[in-house]
Amino acid sequence: MADKRDFYEVLGVQKSASADELKKAYRQMAKQYHPDLHPNDKEAEQKFKEINEAYEVLSDADKRAKYDQFGHAGVDPNYGAGAGYGGGYGGGYTNVDIGDIFGDVFGNFFGGGAARKRSSAVPGEDVDTTLTLTFEEAVFGCKKTVTVTRKENCSECNGTGAAKGTTAETCPTCRGTGRVRTVSQTMFGAMQSERTCTNCYGTGKIIKTPCKNCNGTGRERKQRTITVNIPAGIANGQVVTLNGQGCAGLKGGPAGDLNIAITVKPHTIFERKNFDLHCQIPITFTQAALGCDIDVPLPDGTIVSQRIIDGTQSGTVLTLKGKGVPYLNNKGKGNLYVHIIVEVPQHLNSKQKELLKEFDNIDNKRSYEKKSSFAEKLKKFLG
Repeated sequence: MADKRDFYEVLGVQKSASADELKKAYRQMAKQYHPDLHPNDKEAEQKFKEINEAYEVLSDADKRAKYDQFGHAGVDPNYGAGAGYGGGYGGGYTNVDIGDIFGDVFGNFFGGGAARKRSSAVPGEDVDTTLTLTFEEAVFGCKKTVTVTRKENCSECNGTGAAKGTTAETCPTCRGTGRVRTVSQTMFGAMQSERTCTNCYGTGKIIKTPCKNCNGTGRERKQRTITVNIPAGIANGQVVTLNGQGCAGLKGGPAGDLNIAITVKPHTIFERKNFDLHCQIPITFTQAALGCDIDVPLPDGTIVSQRIIDGTQSGTVLTLKGKGVPYLNNKGKGNLYVHIIVEVPQHLNSKQKELLKEFDNIDNKRSYEKKSSFAEKLKKFLG
């Protein structure tokens, strides 16, 4: 008993954890270490027992109060009597069955106020993969294929886990109910509890001759190529989920999902921000001063003409409404923002330099309003 871990530590929660927080932590850990997912793994089985034992106490308000006050002695009649792990108040398995672990998935294990129904069904695990798209594929949508390895029902035993010609037999310990009731004498009187059968893990069945193809697990690994429709407007880092395309469930449980994380290659011209696009278009000093028409590329590969007025400054932004990325699963599009960059000429020859000097010697107060204004402010500053 001296080695028994604190129950709150076992579930990874604070002592102040609410009932919902306890239940969430329990479901996550119980699913992670459930023996059906780790056949012949003694360490996982032991952790599963420890998790169940902790939750059996902490999920019961009366037991939790006694545990908080007296520790293990408050809930274990064998405390200090040399009992081994799991004795007295749970035998390592809580009175919450596997249906409670996965209740949010199946929804109805309760009906019309009746007692909880036993279910050994376990949902299949999700499968995660990645998919790289071009900029255009992400903007306009596309159809792609992904190749994944997932666990499917065994082709030899059809998912039963029993060898061909054999069937699972009724568990002699619980007589097929999947539950075992025990009565323990404690310092607080007799306590009756119901726990999952440790012989069949709540299934009510025992497989004496396991299938050799899947070693009794009921599943085998298969590689599959799956087609996925990518919606227009999907962004880098988003995930496309295909329900039921993950691993097969155990004992009639639903299949998991296939989660596809999207990576989008950068574009050479456009930069995406949410559903808007941005691009920079350089123009010459002369174009900016006199005005001109420029060609603006659109994401679909077409070109539109856009007028640049005379005197346009570097950094001016033009807005093309509705020319951006389609809203994901919705109508409409974002905008395309064109950033005008006035490029200062470099590597001038002697004639070009002479002409610029001649231009600069002309009275340019009206041409360079900002420069003239700053010169006046500087003059007043220097006094």
